[in-house]
Amino acid sequence: MDIINRIVLNGKVMEARMSRRRRLRDVLKGPGHVLYHVFLIVLSASIALSLPAVVNFIAGKFLVYWAVVGSEEIFLTSIEIALAVTLVFTFNYLGSSWKDRRLARMAKSAGLVFVSSARGFLAKRRHRRIKEDEGIARDLMLIGSTGHRTFTDERGELHNVIRQCRQAKVMLLNPYSEGASIRAKGILDPDISLEIFRCQIRLSIDFLKELRGLQKNIRLKLYDDTPFLKLAISGDFIWMKRYHPGLDVQCMPEFVFRHNANPGSLYATFYEYFQLWWNNPGIPEYDLDTDELVYRDRAGNEERRERLFLGEDAGVAEETAGSCPGSACNP
Repeated sequence: MDIINRIVLNGKVMEARMSRRRRLRDVLKGPGHVLYHVFLIVLSASIALSLPAVVNFIAGKFLVYWAVVGSEEIFLTSIEIALAVTLVFTFNYLGSSWKDRRLARMAKSAGLVFVSSARGFLAKRRHRRIKEDEGIARDLMLIGSTGHRTFTDERGELHNVIRQCRQAKVMLLNPYSEGASIRAKGILDPDISLEIFRCQIRLSIDFLKELRGLQKNIRLKLYDDTPFLKLAISGDFIWMKRYHPGLDVQCMPEFVFRHNANPGSLYATFYEYFQLWWNNPGIPEYDLDTDELVYRDRAGNEERRERLFLGEDAGVAEETAGSCPGSACNP
């Protein structure tokens, strides 16, 4: 009960903090636009009023200096060389800018709005803020491996989002599947083992059960395949990373897609990818109330149930839940 009360209290504090931040942003938005337009008007008026004096000054100075250097061949040659170099750099810059604008239009048509470096602190902070803003009182859809550093850990990028979302559909690895074994063995970090991998998944399941106890609409499915994409869908944004064999997913760049009206946008592609996985009848749903895997047919009718943690495995998971290293890299 202490854990549940702490979660509720932290959730209320975060919600109040996010509301104050949005209100302050809305209050400052109006005066900011007004001051921006006033600055532009003052700047343009100042430039217009100073043009006659500037032109007269330049014209007078030009005639004086031209009379002195007009017969200097070395000086004129130097000016020609400098002008040629300037033109070369100018046209190269214009060509590069045109290519960048073309790439920007292509990225915009695909729905790509940002690509963050895995080592950028400011980018991570910005993405965390966007995820929290987009996740409040909205639906969250997530495909991951263990989910430990994604939402179970208090420092996880989706920890506050999943607590404040309207409903969540989460897909994690089946800890006893071949895909989980391949993923755990493929990570080169010596601190990661299959046992720790399973422990992190169990902690994520326990966290989702706590949220379910708070009347949160949480659904969980466990897939058997080796993880390929890490997807988080919230509001109009999709955050995507690729699980590269042998590398921690935290080291991979993150691609951000935003929903737009373009039918060729990759937002729709990744959204459909999640829906295909979620509606796959071969992927069982984990009953958070009974700790059972529920298998259904294509019509949605229940076929059978199986216990996930059996016998000694369940005891080991409960004993290691408190000692599972939270600082280990996320598989």
